[in-house]
Amino acid sequence: MISRSESPKHILVVEDDPIISGDIQMVLKWEGYRVDCAGSGREALDQLRGSKAKPDLILLDVMMPVLDGVQFRRQQKGDPDLKDIPVLVVSGIDCSWLDASGWLHKPFQPEQLLEAVRSRA
Repeated sequence: MISRSESPKHILVVEDDPIISGDIQMVLKWEGYRVDCAGSGREALDQLRGSKAKPDLILLDVMMPVLDGVQFRRQQKGDPDLKDIPVLVVSGIDCSWLDASGWLHKPFQPEQLLEAVRSRA
């Protein structure tokens, strides 16, 4: 759990499945993280570009409508204001080839999620 003396780390969860997104959000908030959610890559880019405060980490699903995770990463890496935000890909398919800070395979246990987030945020 995050110490009360330090400010909570900010995580952006980009996931189109509301159940998975809600579960991730619940686990992270329970541990003291500040969490925002987006239902597509397009929504995430809009949030990121519209906010001065950038997240410490992005949890990114790959298979999403409107703008998928691969397309999101291309645009994120091409944007000087967003390219340095670390990304943890969270997917049911092997995405180790996707240029990201790490990859977490769905389904996962809460402790696996927290371990992956702690090591990157």
